[in-house]
Amino acid sequence: MRDLFKKLLPFLSFVALFVSLSILSPYFLTVDNLSSVARQTAVINIIAIGMTLVIISGGIDLSVGSVLAFSGVCGTLLMERGMGVVSSTLLGIFSGLAWGLGNGLIVTQFRVPPFIATLGCMGMARGLTLLITDGIPVTAIPKNFGRLGDGIFFGMIPVPVVILLGIGVMMSYVLRYTRLGRYAYAIGGNAQAAYLSGINLTSWTLIIYSILGALTGLAGMIEASRLVTGQPTAGDGYELRVIAAVVIGGGSLNGGAGTVLGTTVGAFIMSLLNNGCNLLGISPFIQQILIGGIIVLAVAVDELRRRRLE
Repeated sequence: MRDLFKKLLPFLSFVALFVSLSILSPYFLTVDNLSSVARQTAVINIIAIGMTLVIISGGIDLSVGSVLAFSGVCGTLLMERGMGVVSSTLLGIFSGLAWGLGNGLIVTQFRVPPFIATLGCMGMARGLTLLITDGIPVTAIPKNFGRLGDGIFFGMIPVPVVILLGIGVMMSYVLRYTRLGRYAYAIGGNAQAAYLSGINLTSWTLIIYSILGALTGLAGMIEASRLVTGQPTAGDGYELRVIAAVVIGGGSLNGGAGTVLGTTVGAFIMSLLNNGCNLLGISPFIQQILIGGIIVLAVAVDELRRRRLE
């Protein structure tokens, strides 16, 4: 019963928060507001799905917010210089993949702890983004690029949500039925045992961080499309929201645990908290306190559970 309650807790929290906001604010259950929440959640959630894979394997990536901004700026700068929307978008995604691969190389080849490696890359990616733009947003981009972030399928489903659903289904399949998923759980559960079992820790770690980088690059292009501009300051603080989404959804910072569905629910909880605070006029500073407190609480609960199992 305790395990069942732990699995259902994120879903119950989401339902309770949704009902509470529906009662407290007359503007919550509107088409425009819910559509805005869905689009914003899609950006965070796409990154969080990649972060789920990294955290399951026992790693972490603090650079995702800065990489998101770098990818969005790279893609929009290419458009500004005359390159096509599709090719620019793909290269923006590739730039995110390159940062993910770089993080993986630092972790595996130089044996730098993931926290420190990605913390350093967070600063480098943000600094490089500001350097190549002089801190000025990229605005001279084609209007049809906005369809990626603001387009609608079937007259009602936002394009970012469709992309999120596709990535979520694919990653769920990967975690459950493929070698990559099994190895990620094995590495996160006990890296030494995984190595002795014949798993190439270096190769699979590089793949895992590269996937997160590519998904962050995609999220960066969607964010740039939503704003119809390449913002060098985009993604500020996103790493906290992404990690919180994974932890709230049942992921363990100790590795070896986590699901895509749980992360998706966790991301929606974070977005509803943010949206609810804005609708109710709650200070954004209090929002930061809430996010930090939720992360600490979720990690503390996971640590208590792990100690009981030991």
